[in-house]
Amino acid sequence: MLDNISKEYGSRGKSVRVIDNISLEIGSEFLAILGPSGCGKSTLLRMIAGVEKPSSGRIVYKTHDKGSPSVGFVFQSPNLIPWLTALENVALPLKARGIPAKEAEEIARRYLSLVGLQEFENFYPDELSGGMKQRVNIARALSVEPEILLMDEPFSHLDPLTAESLRAELLDIWLSGVSPVKAVVLVTHDVIEAVYMADRIVILTPRPARISKIVSVNLPRPRNRLSPEFGKLVDLVYEYVS
Repeated sequence: MLDNISKEYGSRGKSVRVIDNISLEIGSEFLAILGPSGCGKSTLLRMIAGVEKPSSGRIVYKTHDKGSPSVGFVFQSPNLIPWLTALENVALPLKARGIPAKEAEEIARRYLSLVGLQEFENFYPDELSGGMKQRVNIARALSVEPEILLMDEPFSHLDPLTAESLRAELLDIWLSGVSPVKAVVLVTHDVIEAVYMADRIVILTPRPARISKIVSVNLPRPRNRLSPEFGKLVDLVYEYVS
């Protein structure tokens, strides 16, 4: 739960407010955060991840234990280590957590298989296509078996067909329950992507970001982009964004 959080950056006595008093409860859902470029979407995502702290307000995690939930982060660019294979890239965060190498590689192999790269585990990043690299990125985020999966415009650098395929695969993973992920938070600037993937869409204002609207996407899955209902909801979200 985001409880009235704000974020300011500043130096030499000057400050810029990026996030302004945002309160939001995130349940077991696929949540999209939509807003204009530079409004603070990625900053908000980093605060949810715990990478950055809010200047004011608090983030409360409702978990079964007293600790914070595990978080997986899918970046806009894959950021794979070039001298490691796909398998080694996915296993790296597991080894960093103290998991023995053999066990880490078994887990990594399972998640590479989940994203359809079981035959490419020994390939290096420069031997993989852009879509394959992003699949490795997703497998790496899922391999730590997070409760919350955070995604920062993960499809924006891909060609349309590859992006479409990855969206469908990610939704299949999310809906099938094959991973322990309970909540997905997707930052995007693509209205159609948000309506296609999300249960709810949070629309932010220009900087400093405030919540302008929250739209519930009450459409059955799998969603049909050609249906009148889908088109009407896309038009409504465009209206709110503009």
